[in-house]
Amino acid sequence: MSQRSQWRDYFELCKPRVVMLMLLTSVVGMCLATPHWVPWKPLLFGNLGIAMVAGAAAVLNHVADQYIDQRMRRTWHRPVASGRLSGRQSLVFAGILCVTGMSVLWWLVNPLTAVLTFMSLTGYAVCYTLYLKHATPQNIVIGGIAGAAPPLLGWTAVTDSIQPGALLLVLIVFVWTPPHFWALAIHRAEDYANALVPMLPNTHGPEFTRLNIVLYTLLLMAVTLLPWAVGMSGLLYLAGVVPAGMLFLVHALRLMKGNDASQAIRTFRYSIVYLGIVFLLLLADHYIC
Repeated sequence: MSQRSQWRDYFELCKPRVVMLMLLTSVVGMCLATPHWVPWKPLLFGNLGIAMVAGAAAVLNHVADQYIDQRMRRTWHRPVASGRLSGRQSLVFAGILCVTGMSVLWWLVNPLTAVLTFMSLTGYAVCYTLYLKHATPQNIVIGGIAGAAPPLLGWTAVTDSIQPGALLLVLIVFVWTPPHFWALAIHRAEDYANALVPMLPNTHGPEFTRLNIVLYTLLLMAVTLLPWAVGMSGLLYLAGVVPAGMLFLVHALRLMKGNDASQAIRTFRYSIVYLGIVFLLLLADHYIC
C-alpha cells in the first residue's frame, strides 16, 4: 500500500463528513454564545480540538465495529473491516488524536470544554458503540445525546459555562437523530439483520419505524420553533425553519406510505440537509437580524 493511500485510509477512519456536520453545529454554538464575533482563539483551537476528539471517537467506532462492518454492504470496505489498516494501527492513531485534541482544548480553550468533549467521546465510543448498539432498539435515542453535544461544546468554548441556549441547541440535534438514523436503518434493514444489530426496523418492523419517524419529525418541528419562541432567534429563522420542517414531514409521510423503496434513503439524505439548514438559519438570523 502506498503512503498516500494509507493516509487516505486514516482520513476515512475519522468519518470526515460526519465531523464536518458536527463542526457546523459547534461553530453555530460559538456564534450564538456571544452577541459579537467569536474570538479567534476558541474559534480556531476549539474547533480543532473538537474535530480531533470526534475523529478519535470515529476511529474507535471503526475498530469496535469491524466485525459488524464486514457483514454489511455499506461498510465492508472500511479501512479496518477490509484489513487495509490493523486494529493496533487504528488504536494508536485514535490515541494520538484524542491526547492531542484534549491537550488543545484543556490548555488553549478551557477545561470545561475538554471534559465535556471527553464525556462525549466516552458516550459514543464506549456507551453507545460497545453496549447500547447491541442492547436495545432504542440505541439511537439513548446514545444520541453524545452526538448532540457539539453545539454545547462550541458554546462552552466561548463562555466557559453551560447555559440554556446551548442546551436548546443540543435538544434540536438530539430529537433530530432518531428520524435521521431510522430512515437509514429502514434502507439498510437487511444489513443490520445480517450484522445482528437490533435496529428498530428489525425488531419492531418497518411500519412501526415509519410511524416513529413521523412522530419524531413532528416533535422536531416543534422543538425547532423554540429558539424563536424564547427570543434566541427572530423572524428570519422562523421564516426558513418552518418550510424546511414541513418538507421533512413530507418526506416522512411519503416514507410512511411505504410505496417507494427509495424513499427511506431520500429521507435520510434530506435529514442531513435539514440539520444544516436549521443551523445556518440560526447563524444568519443571529448576525443579520
